[in-house]
Amino acid sequence: MTIGGFLAYALVIGTIPILAVPCAHLDTANGFVCVCNATYCDTVPSVNLVPGSAALVESGEKLGVMQPSSIAFNHSISTDGKAVITINASTHYQTLLGFGGAFTDAAALNIQALSPATQEKLLSSYYSPSGSGIGYTIGRVPMASCDFSTHEYSYDDYVGDFALTNFSLTTEDIHMKIPLIQLANKLAGHPMNLFGSPWSAPGWLKTNGKMIGKASLKGSAGDKYHKTWALYFVKFLEEYAKHNLTFWGLTVQNEPSDGNIPFFFFQCMYFSAAMERDFIKMDLGPALESHGFQDVKLMILDDQRTHLPSFAQTVLSDPEAAKYVSGVAVHWYLDAVASPNDLTETHNSFPKHFILATEACEGSVPTERGVRMGSWSRAESYANDIITDLNHWVVGWTDWNLALNTTGGPNWADNLVDSPIIVEASKDEFYKQPMYYALGHFSAFIKPGSVRVQSTLSSPPLTILHLETVSFLTSMEVSGAVVDVITTVILNKHNVAQTVVLHDPAAGYIEHEMQANSIVTVQYSRS
Repeated sequence: MTIGGFLAYALVIGTIPILAVPCAHLDTANGFVCVCNATYCDTVPSVNLVPGSAALVESGEKLGVMQPSSIAFNHSISTDGKAVITINASTHYQTLLGFGGAFTDAAALNIQALSPATQEKLLSSYYSPSGSGIGYTIGRVPMASCDFSTHEYSYDDYVGDFALTNFSLTTEDIHMKIPLIQLANKLAGHPMNLFGSPWSAPGWLKTNGKMIGKASLKGSAGDKYHKTWALYFVKFLEEYAKHNLTFWGLTVQNEPSDGNIPFFFFQCMYFSAAMERDFIKMDLGPALESHGFQDVKLMILDDQRTHLPSFAQTVLSDPEAAKYVSGVAVHWYLDAVASPNDLTETHNSFPKHFILATEACEGSVPTERGVRMGSWSRAESYANDIITDLNHWVVGWTDWNLALNTTGGPNWADNLVDSPIIVEASKDEFYKQPMYYALGHFSAFIKPGSVRVQSTLSSPPLTILHLETVSFLTSMEVSGAVVDVITTVILNKHNVAQTVVLHDPAAGYIEHEMQANSIVTVQYSRS
């Protein structure tokens, strides 16, 4: 049937029908995507919880995306030879901040190349709540240019302007990023948690005089170069505030280790852990505090977790630096060679400081560079990394570019990568890749403020290698009453189906056969 110009169909979750807009499926050489344009875009099904039943939403390489179903709980069930996930809702871990992506220049250029109606569909796909979008609540904003810009620029290229009297936002901020952030906030129904990240100081503040290449700030902490750079952060926050945009957080420096690599090919700046510590306690922390930004969450590192726990130990063991710091930011690019236990060790050493994943993307490896349209394996990589991070005290997960073009740009340094949404401006349409739906299995259903609870996986030896799971507890209003709701995400990385049993002593047992290479979100009320 047709409703408002949209093909629609009735889905059943529990016993209540949910109206959702299905994927406009398009097969690709690497898998499939869902096509969206000004008049049509699929939506995420809402979940209406029914006592005694669990709502399931499942996506898979062969299954499609966001397929809903329901299963009634049983008091007992045979678990022989099956994977069993046991929920212990009385054991609590970290509180969830949320999920999001980055408002880069490249993302803004691609989104604004679409018609206004299609732009709104794209941002709604991310920032509108479940029932329409996947409920993002985080936005990362580069402070001036990065590689995903069309050129190098800073906010003050006037040599010797230590008072930053010539500081000003650029057209990339005023006419591109800011309008999109404002629209995303409107679609979300609330301001997102924005955080800013610098790639480089203006060249005149740096040892090599350039925004690229191996270099650090001139001088040392406490001098005029460092004071000016600290003021740059303040000016950035003040200028965005003039557009009614308030920042929740800042990272001290994007990937500071890049600035120690000879001939590094895009914007970067080096800080060792000790240099970052001294800059925070002598310059940046006091500057933020004296200008009324003491509540902005300052995050250290913003680099690979291979630097943990040593980087955090250097900065946070100094109380004069630690008092200005709220968290540790990590990127995903070396996660394959860095143990997630480093995250847990960091948390255990500094439990008052959160850990936030602040950047991830597929397509950055030279042998797999750029867009791989429709790839399910890239969706699995996202889901696996999110589950691993969440199981090791990470409070949220931030994707990189919200949208790129079909080649994975623009990027002035030709550092092309992939994105969950790909824009084809010539057709006024965009493509939701499997990565988008992998993210949605978490962000659409696990709300900020949810608390991770213990979920123990036991299964036959070969099966356990292919299953990953994480669970959260949320207090939620259901049928006029506030109840405890469990949301569990399960990833099956195996190329064969897996029978999974979920057991919660407060609710009972459910059994579900997960399709090969699939993700399922399970949600139910415990009362």
